[in-house]
Amino acid sequence: MIFEMTRKVGEEDLDDLDHVNNVRYVQWIQDISKAHWESRAPESMRNNVIWVVKQHMIQYKNSAKLGDTVVMQTYIDHSAGAISTRVVEMFDKATELPLLKSETQWCLINSKTLKPMRIPDEIRSVFIQKANS
Repeated sequence: MIFEMTRKVGEEDLDDLDHVNNVRYVQWIQDISKAHWESRAPESMRNNVIWVVKQHMIQYKNSAKLGDTVVMQTYIDHSAGAISTRVVEMFDKATELPLLKSETQWCLINSKTLKPMRIPDEIRSVFIQKANS
């Protein structure tokens, strides 16, 4: 199930080359990941767990500049054990050119013990779209 957000590039997003700074892209990856989680998971579920980044892999494809609108899309690619792999893709809204594709491994942590825990079916089902729906 794809979740989407947009961002308008402001001056605070730019690096010395007047392109969106790589650090800003990482922040946007985290922002859309958190927004997706919070939009789908009930508060009772969110209160018991914490997601932490284990690994980011980012492929930069094109540059966004001041005033561009960036379309961000994310979905869960797969999960195993305590690890969920989330894909984020970003595009220039006007040109539809791809800006980046990332794969982030997120580890599920029990909020009380602060130890990794297997992703339960209850959480997995929040992000899996049924074939007939």
